[in-house]
Amino acid sequence: MSRAALLVLTDGRFPAGGHAHSGGAEPAVGAGRIRNAEDLAAFCRGRLHTTGLTTAAIAAAAAHGLDPLALDEAADARTPSPALRTVARKLGRQMMRAARATWPSPELAALAQARPRGAHHPVVLGLTARAAGLGPEDAAHCVAYETVSGPATAVVRLLSLNPFEATAVLARLAPELDRVAEQAAAAARSGIDALPAASAPLLDITAEAHAAWPVRLFAS
Repeated sequence: MSRAALLVLTDGRFPAGGHAHSGGAEPAVGAGRIRNAEDLAAFCRGRLHTTGLTTAAIAAAAAHGLDPLALDEAADARTPSPALRTVARKLGRQMMRAARATWPSPELAALAQARPRGAHHPVVLGLTARAAGLGPEDAAHCVAYETVSGPATAVVRLLSLNPFEATAVLARLAPELDRVAEQAAAAARSGIDALPAASAPLLDITAEAHAAWPVRLFAS
């Protein structure tokens, strides 16, 4: 197992397309729900324990070796918003391109053939972690971190928030990130039926509205 591979996978410069997405932060800023670092922390915490937990568990299950097509269906069932399903598959397609160039594997190739329009991002990320020699908890950590780092980075751009404050928000959330990753990895070991399905209805609602904005800085 290479811990350096985990650093490569979580690096914001890894060409997986995440920089173009705010994780729901853009509509939250537009609605006045995120105005400062304190609001950002509350938003990230809520996202981590709902969407973050769910997607981290799916990624951990893929890294554990569970059927990726069944996991893709499980991810679909846990993503009620059509806009977010579209985003998840676009991100999965981009992640697949980067992953196959970086850590090619028969499992990634098979999933790409079975889902030419893109599998859900956490499924692809989990298989990527597996191809890189990482374990389920590593995959869960990666997704949990992306769940909060994406909105934090976006809010720096959207509000001209001091990047030191945004980074401090992430640092203070670190213990919770660890707990969510551990919980997600434990669920993955119990099979697909045991995967969490924590929901965030407001994120679903605002994602649908945001998809219809004529002008926006982020794709989601």
